Amino acid sequence: MTRYLHADLAERYFLEDLPGATQLGARLNGILLKIDAGEQVTALQRQFLAKSGLHALITLADGKTTLGEFRAAAEQEQAARIEEAAVKALKDAAEFSERAEAKAAAVKATFAAMANDPTLRRKREAKELRQRFGVGYIESEDYPRAMALLRQVANGQRLKVGDLAWLKTEAEYCWTDELQKAWHRLEAQALTEAWERTGDAWNAVNASGHWRKAGEAERALSLTGKAMERTSLSPKLQSALSTTCGGAMRDLRRLEEAEALGRQAHSLTPADYRPCTLLGAVLLERGDVAGGHDWYAKAEQMGASRKAIDQDLRSLLVRLPSQERQRICDYLIAEDPERFAWLLGRRESRERGQGQVTKARLA
Repeated sequence: MTRYLHADLAERYFLEDLPGATQLGARLNGILLKIDAGEQVTALQRQFLAKSGLHALITLADGKTTLGEFRAAAEQEQAARIEEAAVKALKDAAEFSERAEAKAAAVKATFAAMANDPTLRRKREAKELRQRFGVGYIESEDYPRAMALLRQVANGQRLKVGDLAWLKTEAEYCWTDELQKAWHRLEAQALTEAWERTGDAWNAVNASGHWRKAGEAERALSLTGKAMERTSLSPKLQSALSTTCGGAMRDLRRLEEAEALGRQAHSLTPADYRPCTLLGAVLLERGDVAGGHDWYAKAEQMGASRKAIDQDLRSLLVRLPSQERQRICDYLIAEDPERFAWLLGRRESRERGQGQVTKARLA
């Protein structure tokens, strides 16, 4: 209620535009209460009113004007104050806008200077290059060579054998999946061009492998399909084309066609382990665990490295549903516990996870 009384008091004296008129305890509010009660104002209070431009209120307090004259004069003073405040607000807004524009221009100029600074530009480009290939921190002794090789790949230039070997061994932490895919894409493109230029189908075979590892199985399939249309292919070359074409089919989940190509390749080169590894993977993915195991075992007997087969199995198992993955693990461990001992860790991890879920449900 008190707030409304003070607001009414300020309005009565044409001072509602001044916060101090309605604020209890403010100096102007105290003077208004005093004048409204018919009390004399002090010299200091009169001085404060004069400084505030409230001349009509002074004459009213001194009894030198009528109430009607006061109202006319006070209303004019209020209108002048409001207009002055509006002008000041516009001026402040304009100044604020100018300052904001000046600040924005300064920031823009700073960034422009930074963009043109050779040192900063090189650092930014190096950071973007590492991000592109998923490379994090690079050891100081490896940095110059590693960055040079990243730029080389980014510019579409193939890597030399020595540089490739260095990346795979000495700077293996830089040999990321992103960089590997980019390198495989460069090799695939170069070998595809060589195939188109020379007609040597072995270039098509090698290009197909790189296209697949670059994640572009469709291009591998198109390339090998064209190469297989050639006549007078040797059994070895025809087998290699069928095998890599079958691999691309497998990548695209066309497993029945992949199996047919693998069997065709094996019939052409019965002593080559490569069609056998393809058939092992395809049969496992088609659900024939025993058949897949037999083909993998045959491939190992023919010279396929155990490491390569196990790596192939790992990548295959990751893609399968958990139930099918476990069925394959159980079968392989039962067939040869020593050979597939590395699968035991995978099974035990799964069993521990199931046990934790069961306990959580019982709790």
